[in-house]
Amino acid sequence: MTQTDPTRRRRAATPITSVPAIALTDLTKSFHPSKGSTVQAVAGLNLQVEPGEVVAFLGPNGAGKTTTIDMILGLTSPDSGSATVFGMPPRAAARAGRIAAVMQTGGLLDDFTVTETVSTIAAMHGRTADIPEVMARADIADLGDRKVSRCSGGEQQRLKFALALLPDPDLIVLDEPTAGMDVESRRTFWAAMRADAQNGRTVLFATHYLEEADSFADRIVMMAHGGVVADGSTADIRARASRRIVSAVLDDDALPGLHRVFPELQVTERRGGRIYLSLADSDTLARHLLTSTRARDVEIASHNLEDAFVALTTDH
Repeated sequence: MTQTDPTRRRRAATPITSVPAIALTDLTKSFHPSKGSTVQAVAGLNLQVEPGEVVAFLGPNGAGKTTTIDMILGLTSPDSGSATVFGMPPRAAARAGRIAAVMQTGGLLDDFTVTETVSTIAAMHGRTADIPEVMARADIADLGDRKVSRCSGGEQQRLKFALALLPDPDLIVLDEPTAGMDVESRRTFWAAMRADAQNGRTVLFATHYLEEADSFADRIVMMAHGGVVADGSTADIRARASRRIVSAVLDDDALPGLHRVFPELQVTERRGGRIYLSLADSDTLARHLLTSTRARDVEIASHNLEDAFVALTTDH
């Protein structure tokens, strides 16, 4: 973003307050898909997101993510509890231009061209002068004359991103924003989002691409069964899910001695001449291998975010 970018000018002039960007308190929402049946999508959810945070919203299908996002955006109302955006009801925040969204489906008119779509929304927000810049930031400047119906799924997502930028929101909510994008488009999209986050915009995004959450989010919130099951940094989430693994080139006859020193030691795998070991205190185990055994090539590896996701959201 350049120094002449209006997003930067307005955000720099916006005072920092103690009001949360998102505050969800005891939020519940149920649906009745058929007579006599009830599905509780969100069950007593509590969540607070501070201004300027970048939060990844993760969970398996049916966890309640999309329903929660709909309530944050004011697209549906909770059965009980409260949802506020910068201290306002979500619909009021949307009308004030403080929140915008990139949704996975819907929201575009097939018969409009890309430029016509952006121009129409820009006129509604009084931001017609920003059309060229917004289209460039969303990487759709070369698609202006193309009808929406002729755009690929990834191109339509980039168009939705441009529309979300037009009100210059303080909070942007992204629901599977890079679905259908190729690798280069995904990189361009996240580069733009990083620039926004660095300038103070709050970002909440739901994604099935766990590597995006791992590399972009400051904080990860995992949902399952309508509630939050984990909330913290990527490292915190990994640590909650499972122990680190210590591997080494080590003869099998050394294992009895290790078990005597560490009764809770687990051998998780043997592969490629290496033995993979698990212990709550992985540092102590690695130190013992290096100083008291003939182990070679000792390595400590953390579980990745996918391991944590499965461990924290799957029924056991």
